[in-house]
Amino acid sequence: MPFHIEISSALDRARVLNVGESELREQILEPWVAGLPFGFGGRDWEPRESRLTILEGPSLESNDGEEGWVDALRAAEDVTRPMLEAAEANAPAQVAVVVEADSVEAALKNLRSGKPPQQISWATAVERIGDRDPEVSAVILVVKRPQIDWPEL
Repeated sequence: MPFHIEISSALDRARVLNVGESELREQILEPWVAGLPFGFGGRDWEPRESRLTILEGPSLESNDGEEGWVDALRAAEDVTRPMLEAAEANAPAQVAVVVEADSVEAALKNLRSGKPPQQISWATAVERIGDRDPEVSAVILVVKRPQIDWPEL
């Protein structure tokens, strides 16, 4: 069964009918639970500044505007909470840590000496970086090295 999505903020709103489950998961739910900005309905969204509504129900004629959304509200069930809970449960663990120091060199020295960093939520890290928190003087991003499938000779 398709999903009907509304994302709104104080100044804007996007409604899209008949969204597939993989599109919902990849384009909306994954960035939403990670607290990352994403594009949807021709606009860019910030999860912390937006409201998400997910309806699950029968496929509807593609009506742009209020009439299509009213039809979706009548015919579909609000599944926002269970969909977000499932996305959070399936989200890969993303760890953000804070090392307090006066410089990057001092931070690395503290880590090498065994001083444990402070763990914070990923959403908090994204917010501090995105808002250009003046207390943040450097960001070190550690990514997994991609696994290469070498052909057998």
